Amino acid sequence: MKSYRKELWFETNKRRAYINITKEVEKCLKESGISEGFVLVNAMHITASVFINDDESGLHKDIDRFLEKLAPEKPYEQYDHNGYEDNADAHLKRSVMGREVVVAVTNGRLDFGPWEQIFYGEFDGLRRKRVLVKIIGE
Repeated sequence: MKSYRKELWFETNKRRAYINITKEVEKCLKESGISEGFVLVNAMHITASVFINDDESGLHKDIDRFLEKLAPEKPYEQYDHNGYEDNADAHLKRSVMGREVVVAVTNGRLDFGPWEQIFYGEFDGLRRKRVLVKIIGE
């Protein structure tokens, strides 16, 4: 069995963003030389997420609006966590969206269903953060 590890780095120019990282993960898979196995992709920061969904701008707006209704950024004083940083909402949004995804690798390709893509979700941006890609298999 082989193993591959790489970190992808992101720095968004706004607080919340959704970035399609499928091509970067496919590049990692090609670099790994693994044709059968699994890819784990996970956000290494507690205020960011990795998730699978459709790459459709209206859906991304809907996701953002849904998360903002669940955990609005402001007023900051509504959260006990806020003090040193005003990012309690970002922690809650990450809890809803999840930390990682696992995708099967079949014949050297990500084994997706129709329309599935991998996204990095940023909920407290404007600083550099990383995503781990770990691939195991043969």
